[in-house]
Amino acid sequence: MTKIDSTAISELKTIGYTPLIYCPDQALFNVRAGVPIVDALSQASDLLFLGKSFAEDAAYARDTDRHAWAAHYLTAMGKAVIDDVVKVLTPRPARTKTESEEGLPECQ
Repeated sequence: MTKIDSTAISELKTIGYTPLIYCPDQALFNVRAGVPIVDALSQASDLLFLGKSFAEDAAYARDTDRHAWAAHYLTAMGKAVIDDVVKVLTPRPARTKTESEEGLPECQ
């Protein structure tokens, strides 16, 4: 197992690529880039806790679906934040040359 440098992690920030809540075929919202991932994960935890609470309320409240919709949106927001942080923490594979780039010299 590799050792994690906590100072390097504390400097990582969200990249803002993750969309959420779609209106027909276009994302209405995106995670904002530049938020420290520690703060983003703390916020995601709060969103998911509230979503869980609303889902529990929805299970018992038969007269309305407002708790279920609140849970849906809160969990969508929490998931998007976590997905964006995962994109920051997951190393991308090295780019390889395409066929058309094979004969080109290496850039320094």
